[in-house]
Amino acid sequence: MTDISPTEPTERPERMFVAHTTVDGIRVVTLRGDIDHDVKDALATALLPPDGADDGRAPRVVADLSGVTFLDSTGINVFVHVHHQVSAAQGWLRLAAARESVTRVVELVGLDTVIACHPTVEQALNP
Repeated sequence: MTDISPTEPTERPERMFVAHTTVDGIRVVTLRGDIDHDVKDALATALLPPDGADDGRAPRVVADLSGVTFLDSTGINVFVHVHHQVSAAQGWLRLAAARESVTRVVELVGLDTVIACHPTVEQALNP
């Protein structure tokens, strides 16, 4: 079952766009643009389940990074924070479909040793 919510512009819409989809109970957050200090709050809000969305299931989130053109340390820190939040609730965060330039950053800082990274969204959705 897929539920698509509209794209939500950030405070600086030219920097990052966010779309939410739910696939078999897994929240898929599609990100486009730059992930840096200017969008850190919007990124955290996009990745964490909305307030009141506790349906008794552990939060499972796939971040589709296929449209991300830039990722800095602020974005890395947001991903780590969200990973800790959902892990504390017995859930998980997975990163998927990152471009080569973003993958290099993720691997350089070792984020891929903390958060599961997958080449495609489809692979990230499978157990």
